[in-house]
Amino acid sequence: MKRQIFAPEHDAFRATVRSFLAREVLPYYEQWEKDGVVSRDAWRAAGKQGLLGLAVPEQYGGGGTLDFRYSAVLAEEFTRAGAPGLALGLHNDIIGPYLTGLATEEQKRRWLPGFCDGSLITAIAMTEPGAGSDLQGIRTHAEDRGDHWVLNGSKTFISNGILADLVVVVAKTTPEGGAHGLSLLVVERGMDGFERGRNLDKIGQKAQDTAELFFHDVRVPKDNLLGDLNGAFVHLMTNLAQERLSIAVSAIAAAEHLLEITTEYVKEREAFGRPLATKQHIRFEIAEMATECAVTRTFLDRCIIDHSSGELDAVHASMAKWWATELQKRVADRCLQLHGGYGYMSEYPVARAFTDGRIQTIYGGTTEIMKEIIGRSLLG
Repeated sequence: MKRQIFAPEHDAFRATVRSFLAREVLPYYEQWEKDGVVSRDAWRAAGKQGLLGLAVPEQYGGGGTLDFRYSAVLAEEFTRAGAPGLALGLHNDIIGPYLTGLATEEQKRRWLPGFCDGSLITAIAMTEPGAGSDLQGIRTHAEDRGDHWVLNGSKTFISNGILADLVVVVAKTTPEGGAHGLSLLVVERGMDGFERGRNLDKIGQKAQDTAELFFHDVRVPKDNLLGDLNGAFVHLMTNLAQERLSIAVSAIAAAEHLLEITTEYVKEREAFGRPLATKQHIRFEIAEMATECAVTRTFLDRCIIDHSSGELDAVHASMAKWWATELQKRVADRCLQLHGGYGYMSEYPVARAFTDGRIQTIYGGTTEIMKEIIGRSLLG
């Protein structure tokens, strides 16, 4: 089915993204995988190309558009290229809204130009060794010392953790804590007491640096409070719908791409003297995956349009996130199986897609959390 959500300007942007990937990402990606981190030059190149800060107002160096379809194009093309390591979606779609929506004018002038030109790489630090989706379990805390906060605690599984120059930290700012006693504090590279642990060794997305972060009596200026004091819970809930939609968009793009390359593979690969595509079981497998992808794509495109017009709610974002990522997981597994032994070889795209995509049902809220959100909305 022909997609109907994109206009000529989105198609032109897609061509720009593909050119950027071919020139600035793919020639270096294998080395980034070995290094466990991408080059900062790639971030600066993305900024120069206009791929950073798509929704940031033009006065701060951004693209000035709230049309989420541009972000969807970016996510789709990076996914098809098998290059999740350069985490532009995290920067633009997950952290960007906190800076554009909550920052003061002084903070915007201080941070957004670098955010857009690639000289300031961002991360958000929520997860802790003992607290994942349960924000009430957060133990990182900040003590009010008059003109500054003193921040102590640790975070883990932080994407962009090694490269980040600016980290939005979720911390407890009331003694009693709880979901409504949390605030967002911005920690900047070079602050005394801010330390990075090891670059975590993951099974996939190896080029995407993921780190432990430690805060030992870090003096955070009062000017680095982002949003309302003790208002982090509301701020986080407000922005989670876009984060989950962004993950879902990349998930359906991954499933579709895996289906494409597997369809071509079974046409060429022979078993018992005939192409695999002549086997009824293979045809049924392809037919089932194609149908599931087509149905999911229709729903996701509707969610993209709704979000671009400000109408996507948390429940439908949760539906999109769990369904699309679970589909991605199933399709990756089935496509690897259809590749046989070759599917288990790292040089085949299906093998990397299998390991890179496995995290999708976990970060941004697990499948189980998504179902809980949906169930509560229906059953109270």
